[in-house]
Amino acid sequence: MILQALKEYYDRKPDLPKFGFEDKEIPYIVVLDKNGEVVNLEITYEGTGAGKRAKKFLVPHSVKRTSEIVSNLLWDNPEYALGIKIKSDAERISKMHQEFKNEINLLGKQEDKGLNALKLFLEKSDKEKLLQEKFAESLKVLLEDTKALITFKLKGELDIIAKSKILLNSINIKNLKKFDKAEKTTCLISGEKDIIEELHPSIKEVWGAQSSGANIVSFNSSAYCSYGKKQGNNSPSGIKAVFAYTTALNFLLDKKSQQKIQVGDSSTIFWAAKENKLENNFASFFNVSSKDNPDKGVNAVKALLKSVKGGALSNDDSKTEFYVLGLSPNAARIAVRFFIKDTVRGMSENIARHFQDLEIDRPSFESEFLPLSKLLASTAVLGKPENIAPHLAGDFMMSVLKGLPYPETILQAVINRIKAQDYKAKNSKAEKAKSEWVISHERAALIKAYLNRLSRKTQKEEITVSLNKENTKQGYVLGRLFATLEKLQGEAQGKTNSTIMRYYGTASSSPVAVFSTLMKLHQHHRNKLSKEKAGRAVYFEKLIGEIQDKIDNSEGYPSYLSLTEQGMFSVGYYQQRQDFFKTKEEKIEAENKIQGE
Repeated sequence: MILQALKEYYDRKPDLPKFGFEDKEIPYIVVLDKNGEVVNLEITYEGTGAGKRAKKFLVPHSVKRTSEIVSNLLWDNPEYALGIKIKSDAERISKMHQEFKNEINLLGKQEDKGLNALKLFLEKSDKEKLLQEKFAESLKVLLEDTKALITFKLKGELDIIAKSKILLNSINIKNLKKFDKAEKTTCLISGEKDIIEELHPSIKEVWGAQSSGANIVSFNSSAYCSYGKKQGNNSPSGIKAVFAYTTALNFLLDKKSQQKIQVGDSSTIFWAAKENKLENNFASFFNVSSKDNPDKGVNAVKALLKSVKGGALSNDDSKTEFYVLGLSPNAARIAVRFFIKDTVRGMSENIARHFQDLEIDRPSFESEFLPLSKLLASTAVLGKPENIAPHLAGDFMMSVLKGLPYPETILQAVINRIKAQDYKAKNSKAEKAKSEWVISHERAALIKAYLNRLSRKTQKEEITVSLNKENTKQGYVLGRLFATLEKLQGEAQGKTNSTIMRYYGTASSSPVAVFSTLMKLHQHHRNKLSKEKAGRAVYFEKLIGEIQDKIDNSEGYPSYLSLTEQGMFSVGYYQQRQDFFKTKEEKIEAENKIQGE
């Protein structure tokens, strides 16, 4: 299914390289005159640091190398293309360079000035000396470049020799002749007769995989083989279908791809059976917007929510298939972490539901819609992506895109981080607002979304976006009470951070152990506040009384709160604290919205 869907994507993209060719980053170009003399050594790198990339050129598709000497056609590394020593011994380099020349000679006699100039150049005995005499600095850069690849261009021409129309046609004829003569078998991908590809081309740009590329289909050990078959014959896939799916996959995984996001350790790509808005906007839903267009993600999510709520999705969206593929490194192979297939409508509705579930009151400086990276980072130690629990990102993404309850591991991870009080002010605005909260917006949103999806599954009441004073869930009520006691202490002592926060972890898991003590302390704080702000003291006393009326005191404070109840505690705490910063008009508006829900 995965390979078939990728092949279909290749078939609908006319701008992708045709069979037998690929777009390759070639950093170095040797420019020749018609007599085969070197006139320049061009370096095509652009950018600096991590963004440094060489220009791409259309060249004959790369060969799959093991230990054998096999050359690419019209381009390769310095040892093959120029016979210059990099790491191999002299004898092997001589064979490598000869193989490079042999591949070119197989094209036969062509009326192509560039090819003829290249043949003359390749017959020269000491190419390194020729380049050293004229282009010492450029040659030095080339020899120190571990990723050096070289091709050739004729002086006065815009394109490289490999892109000559005459040669492109000749290479196509060569490929067709090879196809016509070879034995063919039914391809498992296309269902058509084709030559079976023994070694599938490498897939590159999977985060964490080896830079030279890895395979999604491979049989490099007898343990993976059966019935005496070797390599790709164990899973017979035709050379044309293999070329199609690997070309499509490498295109989607490219560093400049707009159809790729990083989900934990999974390089995640997405595509549709036909071009549509979801394919173009999918990355914007989950990625952090760039500084050049900071509102891109917010606007994309708003448009999605509007289209889903307003019924703007067409009948065609109900039929068009949409795919999401998550790939992770596994030594020389690539592991499929997840593969999701749905319609454009189904996928759009699931993503919209994800953002609706996350909606919760937030500080004014926080983004309206939370990107995936921020949500996952809120579950990790120190908020670092590398500390995200294994498989959590992939499991979470599966839940989002399939509309399923979020994995319990995400609730556990968030609760653990809250108890560890691993928090910091988000930015300078947050510091001015004095809002160093134990429970960040991201964590509160995640918990609320998790609990609502769980409640929806059991047909129970869902948590509202704002504070719900009618919610009698004991975890929620106790969270509200804790937030109120904290606020009271803060106002009484004139401090932003209250000392009772050290009790948070125990209060949220074993309320009976601390709430009696906290209730005794609150009398002292109320009395202190009443001397300076009698009205505020009365306000807190009424609020605490109102909250306590919702606590089931038949057996006192609960001795233990389950994981989901601890989640309710966190949301109750968060929403009550948010409510303290609202104006009277905002509170009335929020209450009316809750009644409407």
